[in-house]
Amino acid sequence: MSVPPDQASVWGIVVAGGTGARFGGPKHAMELDGKPLWVWGRDTLVDAGVNHVIVVGPVPGGIPGGNRRRDSVAAGLSEIPDDVDFIVVHDAARPLAKKELVEGIIETLMTRDVDGVVPAVPVRDTLKEVDDKDVVSRTLPRDHCVAVQTPQGFAANALRAAHSALEGSYTDDAGMIEENGGRVVVVPGDPRNIKVTYPEDLAVVRALVAGEADL
Repeated sequence: MSVPPDQASVWGIVVAGGTGARFGGPKHAMELDGKPLWVWGRDTLVDAGVNHVIVVGPVPGGIPGGNRRRDSVAAGLSEIPDDVDFIVVHDAARPLAKKELVEGIIETLMTRDVDGVVPAVPVRDTLKEVDDKDVVSRTLPRDHCVAVQTPQGFAANALRAAHSALEGSYTDDAGMIEENGGRVVVVPGDPRNIKVTYPEDLAVVRALVAGEADL
């Protein structure tokens, strides 16, 4: 979906509604350099030129989310006008995403005939598939594997169509677009764009912000 940049509208959704079961509590409210993680995500989208950002979760100015990630994204989608061209979906758990990353995603959406754009980094570890008894069934080749991050950008009509057509749970919206027949492309991600899943992840993120660590 190629749209002239001066005519396109871009809205954002920041998902901040998870229970943080693996973290030990709601991680979106944890502070990083004096700001909650969800504020970092919202501000990054705004700084990158996103016209309006909807935060989904129990935060000031936020809207109620759902039981699953896709339900929270759908709640955000319901607040976005039908004439919006593009939607950027970001997880509050990735506070170190840079505005330059968001700008690159939006530029790719506007200039290429794609339904989705996702940032990704190379897989560093060997990948093995295991069965329900923890027995390795095969080793996966890394040559064509990447680890995907957020924010992710989508043509609004493709994202709405995928949410309407598909049932079940998905770990990201790109997976829904792919399954619904859409075309998703990858752009270079950022190794510093760490997802805060466990308490030790937050410690690493804090060290990166403080300049005590590098990747």
